Amino acid sequence: MDVPKEQITALLDNDLFSSAQLLGSFLVSSSAVNAETSPHLKSENLILLGDALFREREYRRAIHTYKQALQYYKIIPKQNSTTSRSSLSASNRSSSPNSFISVINENEVKFKIASCHFALSETKVALAEMEGIPSKARNLQMSLLMAKLYRNTKQNRGAVTCYRECLRQCPYVIEAIIALAELGVSAKDIISLFPQTLNRSGRAQVDHGDSSRWLQRYAEVQCFASNDYKGGLELFAELLQRFPNNIHTLLEMAKVEAIIGKNDEAVINFEKVIRVRSIDPYVATYMDEYAMLLKMKSDYSKLNKLVHDLLSIDPTRPEVFVALSVIWERKDERGALSYAEKSIKIDERHIPGYIMKGNLLLSLKRPEAAVMAFRGAQELRADLRSYQGLVHSYLAFSKVKEALYAAREAMKAMPQSAKALKLVGDVHASNSGGREKAKKFYESALRLEPGYLGAALALVELHVIEGRNGDAVSLLERYLKDWADDSLHVKLAQVFAATDMLQDSLSHYQSALRINPQNEAAKKGLERLEKQMKGVDPDAPEEGEENEVEDADADAEQEETELL
Repeated sequence: MDVPKEQITALLDNDLFSSAQLLGSFLVSSSAVNAETSPHLKSENLILLGDALFREREYRRAIHTYKQALQYYKIIPKQNSTTSRSSLSASNRSSSPNSFISVINENEVKFKIASCHFALSETKVALAEMEGIPSKARNLQMSLLMAKLYRNTKQNRGAVTCYRECLRQCPYVIEAIIALAELGVSAKDIISLFPQTLNRSGRAQVDHGDSSRWLQRYAEVQCFASNDYKGGLELFAELLQRFPNNIHTLLEMAKVEAIIGKNDEAVINFEKVIRVRSIDPYVATYMDEYAMLLKMKSDYSKLNKLVHDLLSIDPTRPEVFVALSVIWERKDERGALSYAEKSIKIDERHIPGYIMKGNLLLSLKRPEAAVMAFRGAQELRADLRSYQGLVHSYLAFSKVKEALYAAREAMKAMPQSAKALKLVGDVHASNSGGREKAKKFYESALRLEPGYLGAALALVELHVIEGRNGDAVSLLERYLKDWADDSLHVKLAQVFAATDMLQDSLSHYQSALRINPQNEAAKKGLERLEKQMKGVDPDAPEEGEENEVEDADADAEQEETELL
């Protein structure tokens, strides 16, 4: 009794993979097919089963099954093999792992094996498998996988070659356009890969049809966004006018704004995405970036809802684990770190995972390890947050020269950025001899971006360190006239508390908490201030704490006695 092969093909075509797998197991174990006399049939049957296993995500079993198929293929008499290869041109079947090819193509089976290894994050093994396929034999899917593998193994030249080949075959492979832009290929070079027509003189020129013009503009946007963030934002805004409420464009704009530290603008665009989620309610792309911004704003109600939504969308995505890391940071930094590491394990190229990991390591007083995490992010993309992390990590273990180099790198990557200028100022401010230089950098940052409160607060800190409390108060009060910001109120309260102007200090702590009830610095400052106003030393341990220490000592002694 034969198992009908065409029925397995039909099941695969209809995405009924579980049934195809079960039926395939009967097919390959059928006594009607003799492996010695009909190796080509045995090989074809195993490929069918392998396709079903792949679609069921049983990648290890699929790899084993495909390799068995290749073993049987190799013992097919040469004349049959030649016939199979020559007859392949008549077949228009796809090389995707869920499609069956009636004639065996060794290269397609190798591609399927590589796809399994790629799904298992076994990049080097997958690349070795793909390199066994001649470049002329690679179709679009193969070229794209090859490009991703080269990029994941930091072989950028090979990645560029393969992405270029993808666009030659199909100019609408958008991920290839984005990848080439991120790898530094110019918009002109990318556009030259698009389909061309001959003009009257016989010279090739880019097709200027409406769809082609849009594609060229998109390539320009991506190249600007990867190298000139400010110019990229302008082009994204232009693109958004043509495609209002386009979720991809809104997300890209929000991502770039987060990269360069335009946090308020980034939040606005992320919230636009949330509002238009009725169009696409299950989007998770870049939502971990949004989670990090919500944490910075202490908006924990929105953060909790976002994490809950992401968990219900797809709990296996790296964005979910970064968002979990963000929410756990307040409760358990080590637990948060494990979530950040999990996001990187899922996707080794997930930049927010590295940034979150670096920030947590820095908070856990492990600056050397934090440097490694921030460098991991830096290798993937120039990002203000990773530069900030590198500078603060190097300063934490007195590597001033390295910190200055990282800050200057930020200035080169982000010219005309007030945030980058402030970073250089932070390095100079770390030692008493560089404070005058630091002051100049902070003032330059404020001239470039008058509303950059980070530079204003850093300048205030310099005034306080050098005993110019009056200048610090004047600067803060001037900024508070235009910006009702909780961090300004907290800083002013701290300056007043240090100069025994306790009532003024109290007023500003209360103002900070009215603006942001979750401001931890304001809560702790107010608690200290209340002790000061009662005449109690705020740094002295509380009576309850002393009792807890005594109780702990007594418990430890009792445990020792019991053990003895």
